[in-house]
Amino acid sequence: MLFHYLTASQRDLTTSQRTTSVPTETVMLMETVGLSAMQRKMQKMRCSTERNVRSMPTDSELRSRLTKEQYKVTQQGGTELAFTGAYWNCHDDGIYRCVVCESELFSSDTKYDSGTGWPSFWSTSTHGKVEIKLDTSHGMIREEAVCATCGAHLGHRFPDGPQPTGERYCINSAALKLEQP
Repeated sequence: MLFHYLTASQRDLTTSQRTTSVPTETVMLMETVGLSAMQRKMQKMRCSTERNVRSMPTDSELRSRLTKEQYKVTQQGGTELAFTGAYWNCHDDGIYRCVVCESELFSSDTKYDSGTGWPSFWSTSTHGKVEIKLDTSHGMIREEAVCATCGAHLGHRFPDGPQPTGERYCINSAALKLEQP
């Protein structure tokens, strides 16, 4: 599978021969893009199955229920402007839920001020509710955070957060709904 995304002539070369004839960055990018496409395909298949089980809203229902910003962020992978979202400077206690399917994603207990202008969390509230996918858009390699239940785009995860995890989930306010106690 590793060489699946290389041309037939490149696939037949050994690793040492390939690295001398094809730059390592090119091989890594081809492998990354290939895996990303496969992961997206698997994610769509898994999410479509879960949508059938959980009776997820249709696209037209989402367009009527969500704001334009919420739809752009969650369904089209958009990003709200920094320091403009409802929760970037919110210090209220509660549970942050997915605006699309209302799954529990983050707790105010793990929210912190990262100085980025987006709500930041050092951990998810429940294991397995946020999935990480490889994102190679905009000429960068990042980790995209998506809702594991409905596949909604939430934001990105970075390795520069505080302890104990060292992770920063940089999440769009438009993808969240705060449920207060």
